[in-house]
Amino acid sequence: MKIVDKPIENFQPEYPVERLCPPENALFLDIETTGFTARSSSLYLIGCAYFDGEFWHTIQWMAEKPSEQKEILEAFFAFAETRKFLIHFNGSQFDVPYLAQKCQQLELPYDFQSFEGADVYRRLFHYKGFLDLLNLKQKTIENFLSIDREDTFSGGELIAIYKDYVAHPTEETLHFLLLHNEEDVKGMLRILPMLAYFDAFHFPLTAKKVQANHYKDVNDNHRTELLIHAALPTPVPKAVTASSQGIYAKLEGQSLTLRVPLYEGELKYFYSNYKDYYYLPKEDLALHKSVATFVDKEFREQATARTCYTRKNSSYLPQWDLSFKPFFKKDYDGQDVFFELTDDMKRDREAFAKYASIVLNHLADK
Repeated sequence: MKIVDKPIENFQPEYPVERLCPPENALFLDIETTGFTARSSSLYLIGCAYFDGEFWHTIQWMAEKPSEQKEILEAFFAFAETRKFLIHFNGSQFDVPYLAQKCQQLELPYDFQSFEGADVYRRLFHYKGFLDLLNLKQKTIENFLSIDREDTFSGGELIAIYKDYVAHPTEETLHFLLLHNEEDVKGMLRILPMLAYFDAFHFPLTAKKVQANHYKDVNDNHRTELLIHAALPTPVPKAVTASSQGIYAKLEGQSLTLRVPLYEGELKYFYSNYKDYYYLPKEDLALHKSVATFVDKEFREQATARTCYTRKNSSYLPQWDLSFKPFFKKDYDGQDVFFELTDDMKRDREAFAKYASIVLNHLADK
């Protein structure tokens, strides 16, 4: 077994690791194997990054031949005993299950029940489209952040190199094997700033400025949109934009800018308890029976779900999860839902911060 432990020189993560766990408890994990299933392949390298209180390090346990798999597992778990928070890239689907299965195969008494963890891949998965990424491979994300690598091999290509190393060990093949894993581990540290995008959707925003913007559309019609400027919980590493149905968002640094079209005109509020209402066709509105009994019977009729509404002319904002009530629609079957931009809300920064988060999540779902 070979053990390589060395500091990462002149490096500090550009993301607050303490948001995940105390840095001294963090263990970044990546493994190298000769296949996808533990029973039919060999584990030949376990690589980690850790913080010693002053510097970040990489540490690697390498099985120079398949018979040393048990040794590197024992060494890894002995080291990991004092660091119970694993951070990995899609490790919940591969690295962790593989190690657990390999321990069972080799009859080792280790598991991951006492560990907590964060999967960087899983945290970013829902936002691939929002970030306009072709895929979520670690190297793709590194390219997105302009992170360079010295390593040029893929994990698959290294399987043949490892088999050559077992048969005929050389310093060159050893260098290639260790370098690939080391850069995967260091790469996880370097792509941590990507979690700032996750934070934008999962931590509170702070509304800084809200204003109306008047403009003319392509048809020369006068339109109004709401501009929301908010502070992000964590600075994003690269500016990104997203848009859908006239809604626009830009995340840059620690700033979020949203443009949301206002609907100005008449919308309907539908009462759910329509059996308690009369509909007045002439006035085109519903009135509760307690106040509508004075209306002559020929001018009223029992309200239905479709006719049990009142109409209101105002300024409205779109919403998608009915967080703001009362909510309004253009008609009963309409899919678009709105809420009124009242004078009270115009003075409520917390409400706008909540709304900004709703809009941002809506764009991510598109």
